[in-house]
Amino acid sequence: MAGLSADQRNDYYLTEATRTGIHKPILAALYAVHRRPSLGDGELGLGISPANRIPLEQVNTFAGQVQFAANTVRSLINQLIAQGWTGQELWNAEQGCYSERLIEILGSGYSPSTSDQFAARLEPSDDQQLLEAYRHDWMLDSKAAELPTNLEFVDAALLQFIEPLPRFYLGLSYQRLALLEAARLWRRLDSRPATIAALLHTSETDPALSQMDSAQLDPLLLQWLQQSMPDYAGYPHQREALLRLTQLWQQLDSREVAIARLATHASAEVSIQVVDPALVAFVQRVPQTYQGKGDQRNTLTETYRLWYGLESRGAALKQLGVDPQVLTASNPNRTALMNTAAQLDRSLLEFVKRLPALYQETEIQREALLQLVQHWRNIDGREKTLQTLVDDVQRMETARRDSLDAAPAPEPIALPPRPPRWTCDTLQLHAAILTNGNFTWAEATHGGKYLPPNQAVVDAIVRMAELTQQARDRIGRPLRILTWYRPAEADPQRSGTVRNRHALGDAIEFYCDGLTGSQLYRALDPWWIGGLGRYRAYPELCYLDARPDPARWTR
Repeated sequence: MAGLSADQRNDYYLTEATRTGIHKPILAALYAVHRRPSLGDGELGLGISPANRIPLEQVNTFAGQVQFAANTVRSLINQLIAQGWTGQELWNAEQGCYSERLIEILGSGYSPSTSDQFAARLEPSDDQQLLEAYRHDWMLDSKAAELPTNLEFVDAALLQFIEPLPRFYLGLSYQRLALLEAARLWRRLDSRPATIAALLHTSETDPALSQMDSAQLDPLLLQWLQQSMPDYAGYPHQREALLRLTQLWQQLDSREVAIARLATHASAEVSIQVVDPALVAFVQRVPQTYQGKGDQRNTLTETYRLWYGLESRGAALKQLGVDPQVLTASNPNRTALMNTAAQLDRSLLEFVKRLPALYQETEIQREALLQLVQHWRNIDGREKTLQTLVDDVQRMETARRDSLDAAPAPEPIALPPRPPRWTCDTLQLHAAILTNGNFTWAEATHGGKYLPPNQAVVDAIVRMAELTQQARDRIGRPLRILTWYRPAEADPQRSGTVRNRHALGDAIEFYCDGLTGSQLYRALDPWWIGGLGRYRAYPELCYLDARPDPARWTR
């Protein structure tokens, strides 16, 4: 069995660094310089050996080595802080990493005190090699996030970000998680239950913890934040706590992306996009509550006008397909009025049903929907409307899927009719390429990732669909398409005819449930005019293309 890949090892480092509040590259560096002991799972370790009550089996796997290496680095830093080391002595603010002096201490090895039940022994290593490996891994992370070379701004930006944060707290789950994770790392704890217990000044076994809800937890978290910030001293675990808060608050990919965001936008203000799920859910429910009342009809008409940026209600009515004069006549014909109102209702409801799919989150569209909610719910003012939508989002976060508070399942919109001829402008991803055929444009274009650049590729895909349909009908089983059209620049590792045929749009790689590639190959070989191939390394796959002459290969 193959060992762990570099990405898999890095994921272990990230997980444990996030848990312990240490800088992830130090774990990668320990692995790079130690690569011992040899472990029971076939991997190499980070220089960790048993200590105190930690038995050998707990550090005899790669996961165990990373876990206890993280614990041990945290333990050493905690000890140095207790001895009087300052944040500046532990951290190089300009480079955004541990100081050379701390790396030198780590290179000397570390044996935890007998009272430390969670740290293991770290074997000595060459401190210069450790420093080089640490800086190398940090450089890779920095480059990937496009961080500036000088990171001295981070502490000031973090404090600027945190100071107004309580004003923007809406009680949403991701915000609560951000505060809870920050409190956990600040207090150097391993779990969220332990953090909540600490905030309550109780133990993890206290029955009150299981009964605690967000209404009780939120004020504790906000109080902790306001009380703790004056104590910020630039210790690494404090910085990691605030970076973790920033990352989760802004729902970013990583701590490095959070640093990059702080360089340009150090604001905790919540984007109005947070209410979009509630806006769309509200719109989905409008047809169920529509009763054809005048105020409802007027509200939807105004929504339509705002959505399309029309100048007047009359313009909106005309675009909806009704004659405004029938609705505004001083002596209207009752039958004509009723027919016009019924027609308007149908047009408005069709418009509303399309809105979830049409919504592109533009300012104009969002404001149209906000006014719809405001008038439909008879709310006084935009801010109160936003608050009701935030309340909706809060309920949606914890609602059972069959609850009225849960977001309704999205409904597909009707597809347009098939065009007389497929072109680059008329493709419909979920439509069958052939009338009553089995293969769709989504399969041919990798879900729309690779769209045909010109009509020649479109025509080649259609021709290939006709031939592949014959192959499917002969085999009598569905063909699972893996690759169809794929531009040459998207696959530079492939070469020769195979790559070129995919770039033309008339080649596929596929498999068929229950059949091997060789079975498919032999079934197609006698009659398929074109390219037919199979793979020794991938025995389930088969290849077809529509070249004008037969070609057979096994690779």
